[in-house]
Amino acid sequence: RLTRAIGKSKAMYMNLTGEFITAQEAYASGLAAKVFPNDVLVDESLKIAKTIASKGALAAQAAKEAVNAAEEVSLQEGLRLERRLFHSMFA
Repeated sequence: RLTRAIGKSKAMYMNLTGEFITAQEAYASGLAAKVFPNDVLVDESLKIAKTIASKGALAAQAAKEAVNAAEEVSLQEGLRLERRLFHSMFA
């Protein structure tokens, strides 16, 4: 899955050399959604957690399911899943 996220050459380099990437590199590669300095990391993480917690639990669960499935199913299957999950929010 790393190869899909950052490309073959970067994934191969990381795996063969054992080198880590920085937080900024992870962010630039799309592996991290946000990057914060250490002194505000906990506060910013809690803000994000509160935002997520303020949403409906079922909607959050459905969103996670759709995003996680997106890498493993075809476009048609993904659209079908998203439609089913969307409709389940109103059932």
